[in-house]
Amino acid sequence: MSVETTRVIEVADFREALRRFLRQSERVARQSGLTPQRHLLLLMIKGARDGSEQSTVTELADRLQLAQSTVTELVSRAEEAGLVEREQSQSDARVAHLRLTLEGEERLERSFTALAIERAQLREAFAHLDDD
Repeated sequence: MSVETTRVIEVADFREALRRFLRQSERVARQSGLTPQRHLLLLMIKGARDGSEQSTVTELADRLQLAQSTVTELVSRAEEAGLVEREQSQSDARVAHLRLTLEGEERLERSFTALAIERAQLREAFAHLDDD
């Protein structure tokens, strides 16, 4: 088998592991009372890169790779469901910081905990992809 074929197999195996992870994430999200998109929204807010556990619509649009209008709608629906709350920025009244409510925290925690094994399997698949 050629080196190229071996690399293609490794990438295919990784993509399979990634797809399995995504499917399992969707299932677990639904079991936690979240749509897959809401689960990802909550994850991105809680997992803000600066450790603040808050985000803005603009930051979320970038991280989720979605149009700002789509994220605004997603946030509004999560807010109506009692999962997210807005807080006006002290430094810029045009900016609202988004945080999880207690309900949002609890649902995200349930799904996050349930996916621990799958995250470990995905890390392993990624590590094999980098092996040479």
